[in-house]
Amino acid sequence: MQVFRYAWLVACLFITIVLPAQDPLRFEKEVKKLVAGDTAVQKKHLILFTGSSSIRMWGDIKVYYPNYNVVNRGFGGSVMSDLDYYTDKLILPYKPERIFIYEGDNDLSAGKKPEEILASADSILKKIRSRLSKKVPVYFISPKPSLARWKLKDQYILYNKVLKDWVSYQKNVIYIDMWTPLLDAEGFPRKDIFIDDGLHLNPKGYLIWSGVIEPYLH
Repeated sequence: MQVFRYAWLVACLFITIVLPAQDPLRFEKEVKKLVAGDTAVQKKHLILFTGSSSIRMWGDIKVYYPNYNVVNRGFGGSVMSDLDYYTDKLILPYKPERIFIYEGDNDLSAGKKPEEILASADSILKKIRSRLSKKVPVYFISPKPSLARWKLKDQYILYNKVLKDWVSYQKNVIYIDMWTPLLDAEGFPRKDIFIDDGLHLNPKGYLIWSGVIEPYLH
């Protein structure tokens, strides 16, 4: 069963994509602005976070992890293929000791299939492994539940399962479950952890989020 499942995952990465690709150049100015201040980044023992707006809007990340050298390189509204495009700018130059990636949320909202998202994730991982030490741990944070996108919960649950399976076959790659901790006792998204849009986290939400991630920082 395990062998069959792995074969299915590998095959999925080569399935022809039918959805139109989103143009990563829509984030070019934002990415240039992000990397403009890179000379101020201390790269020793650096822990890098990147991905879509749930990372980008975590602007006070250093407050949550005062004892760690962390840098936030979230951008967009991005999707996994955007990060694949900007890996050379937003991940590799920093030579981080640990890499945390949050993508997939906007992909699923845009109707992308798990195999399409994973194809981009696999490409990102290959770039990291080709340019950085193979011992650098890469953490994929699962797409979170939210009030705004709860109607897509089945797609999220499927993707998180497939992502976890894919991660299990990679070396020094870790899956972080961000789905379960943000649900209430009834299995619905907690209503007290989002800003008004029902999608992005408020400080209480980031407190839970940061607590889930903290054990993986050391």
